[in-house]
Amino acid sequence: MPNKPFAITLKPGTSLSNLTGSWRSARPVYLDRLPPCNNACPAGENIQGWLFHAESGDYEQAWRVLTLDNPLPAVMGRVCYHPCETACNRAQLDQAVGINSVERFLGDEAIKRGWKFDKPAASTGKKVLVVGAGPSGLSAAYHLARMGHKVEIHEAGPLAGGMTRFGIPKYRLPREVLDAEVQRIVDLGVTLKLNTKVEHIAQSMKAGGFDAAFLAVGAHIGKRTMIPAGDAAHIVDAVSVLRSMEGEDKPMLGRRVVVYGGGNTAIDVARTVKRMGGEPIIVYRRTRDKAPAHDFEIEEALQEGVMVKWLSTIKQAGAGEITIERMELDDKGFPQPTGEFEKLEADSVVLALGQDVDLSLLEGVPGLEVKDGVVQVGPNMMTGATGIFAGGDMVPSERTVTVAVGHGKKAARHIDAWLRGTTYLPAPKHELAEFKNLNTWYYSDAHKTVRPMLDIIRRQTSFDEVQGGLDESNALFEARRCLSCGNCFECDNCYGVCPDNAVIKLGPGKRFEFKYDYCKGCGLCVEECPCGAIKMVPEDI
Repeated sequence: MPNKPFAITLKPGTSLSNLTGSWRSARPVYLDRLPPCNNACPAGENIQGWLFHAESGDYEQAWRVLTLDNPLPAVMGRVCYHPCETACNRAQLDQAVGINSVERFLGDEAIKRGWKFDKPAASTGKKVLVVGAGPSGLSAAYHLARMGHKVEIHEAGPLAGGMTRFGIPKYRLPREVLDAEVQRIVDLGVTLKLNTKVEHIAQSMKAGGFDAAFLAVGAHIGKRTMIPAGDAAHIVDAVSVLRSMEGEDKPMLGRRVVVYGGGNTAIDVARTVKRMGGEPIIVYRRTRDKAPAHDFEIEEALQEGVMVKWLSTIKQAGAGEITIERMELDDKGFPQPTGEFEKLEADSVVLALGQDVDLSLLEGVPGLEVKDGVVQVGPNMMTGATGIFAGGDMVPSERTVTVAVGHGKKAARHIDAWLRGTTYLPAPKHELAEFKNLNTWYYSDAHKTVRPMLDIIRRQTSFDEVQGGLDESNALFEARRCLSCGNCFECDNCYGVCPDNAVIKLGPGKRFEFKYDYCKGCGLCVEECPCGAIKMVPEDI
């Protein structure tokens, strides 16, 4: 049958829109794209979700949405290196949203106001052993407890927190903040047993009647290297130095301290020594841009008076001095010796060359595979031994607090499913909300809020917290800088610009829908949606 003339396709007597849907070759559809901040968060936080509540001033609801994924927001708001902000689309407009700052504000607000977690689900009758009270173990215990499982944490040390306590100095993470967030997890019904080292995991599980276990032992053993040294040379590892700062007997390092390494731990030790009245010098064999430490931490250390010998390596240590050799980078960027030497006064040398995990509790357990000092796990975080899961520093991954918290949550979901005889399948990810999908001309200029810093003198002489937080007005402003990438926030633009009256408002919180009888597929709604929450698809889909 031949196509009808254009005029005949119109239905006489209809409204202004004239059922123009018959003209369409493509139709608009609403969708929820994945915000890049959510996608980049190792803890899997619904960042855009809790920012939505924060920008409306409902801080408690924002905190509750945040803690569905991460039970340690006040800790994470201080020690996370915020890859979410690196991924933030707003960085291409002016500056990234201060997500980490708002997270810290919410965490601190919860402590100040005494907010508690909701009651856990009904008891499942299952019992899970968590080995290690670091961020990964605490996260797993929290999620498992909320699911209704009975959880015991066995911690070898005298205090909870793992490397957040014994590897991160007080000037970055005040202990009262850490203690408050640990206590909130304990208040959920988690049993925390301190000074309880698990010598053999299989025996501990059998003795305690545990149905499953999650191994979250931190990397507490400092790596060593071969440095020719005399009997009088004082050489210690960085982890021991930081750990001893938690006790009454502070480390005896002397005044002139050489820290060997270029990672964040090396920076932490050097800044700690400075606060103790010492004169720290960092020796690192590469250049600053090659150092594994975050550049902002290096900069803060330099501001505080820490000296750094770049392109240098220790050749020998003796009583009161060390010998270093100058290095130079070859054409591939690797350091090579030059034969040029220099002597430095040094009362002690602190080795900050990385850490290993004590895996002795796994000896004799069949099925477990250890490779390069870490335990191999499957996609469900289970080791080769049935019912024994692992995460954090114990498995192949980046060793950060945020990654550890994410491992705890992921493992808890798989443990819960395994205990119930099912399989946990994460929901498929939506397509990424890219900057090109945004119409940024709708957003006003608003530069990132700069958090206050402690003055240099106090930073050099005390362990007071270096980085300040946001107040309520600043936190509200920062939350409102979020562009809501890829997710409708009911701005009414599509409703206002549609020439066919084809956009229907469904009410507050319910968003919109298209009435396709009247939509002719002009795509104006897509062009004018600020956050990229609409796209055109071919009509035959």
